Amino acid sequence: MATRIPGHAAMTALALLLALPVAIGHPGFTSPALAQGTLTKQQSDALAAYNEAVKNFEAILGQRRAQIDARQPLPNLPGQALYLARNRMLSAYKDLTDLLPSRIGGPNKYDIPPAYFNAATEPLLDEYTKLFGLMQAPPASAQKSDTPFKDVVDLGTAIARAKGLDAASAEAAGRISLGLFFAETNGNQTIGNARSNKYKGSLQTGISEDLNGRRKWAAIRPSIAAFDPALIQRDDKEEARAGNLDRRYNHWTSVRDALMNAHAEVFPQVPAIVKTLPDPIDQMKLFELIQIIPAPTKSALRSGNLLNYRVSDPRIMGFLRNNSVFTFGQADRARTSATFREILDAMWLFNAKFEQALARFGEVKAGKKS
Repeated sequence: MATRIPGHAAMTALALLLALPVAIGHPGFTSPALAQGTLTKQQSDALAAYNEAVKNFEAILGQRRAQIDARQPLPNLPGQALYLARNRMLSAYKDLTDLLPSRIGGPNKYDIPPAYFNAATEPLLDEYTKLFGLMQAPPASAQKSDTPFKDVVDLGTAIARAKGLDAASAEAAGRISLGLFFAETNGNQTIGNARSNKYKGSLQTGISEDLNGRRKWAAIRPSIAAFDPALIQRDDKEEARAGNLDRRYNHWTSVRDALMNAHAEVFPQVPAIVKTLPDPIDQMKLFELIQIIPAPTKSALRSGNLLNYRVSDPRIMGFLRNNSVFTFGQADRARTSATFREILDAMWLFNAKFEQALARFGEVKAGKKS
């Protein structure tokens, strides 16, 4: 995570940036329509809505930063208002660029498609990321690991081997597991959740999910002990270290139980998944969907036609939207159904996370401390 900058300095810079609403997208650039004053009412309304969404996002960021810097009590779910304001900004920009394609600019450091995000507002997302880092900091009792990325890979690989996978497929399962860690927490250990009072830990599980994972781990332990006694010794040490601690706040047990709860039963399908989805990022996205919409994802896997399997249940579409899929802009939100290929393509907000996971996986495989 980037180094924290002083709150007042950050927001002053943002205020200066936002003082030019028409040119906010790309300094020195004005679309021909804007320059000629030929905006239709619909285009003008979209521009006004976008400028208002940016100002609202800035205001909420400033409010939360002031509360944190003053050590004031935060509201329940302090990240929810920030999340919704961010979404409104991206949505409003997509609505604007749908009407004024000339407003689509260049790439940005967050790898967000330029039709959805104006690179000049990167400082807002920088501050957003920093605030979530503060609001979701692990509790003082949390137990970190010196090798968090290696732990995830080791556990995913061992569980996959116990499920009968060969070395290559087990390695893919370890890589996918690391992707889940980045998808859920950006690679941060044992964190809380500023948008939920239920989900905590390195893979963001609830209490019942963690307990279910612990039960499943107890059943698979003997199989793992037969081929990886060193991993079981590590597990014994972490269990002793955790004592009566909520297992979600020990990195090792948090990852272990989360993988066993939701993903281990799907690991036997990794060879077929890799064949259908050769892109490692698509593989990670599919397993992240097991977190978001488990039943439809498992049904899609059983269908024999994964990529063309269509989801149309409004409740499931709602779960997707609550996790930044088909969330931004009127056109996306108007969708009533989608195939899994369309869903995977719409998970672009996860791309940067999974790229980081792939880089860390390479370091783990190269034997670097990770």
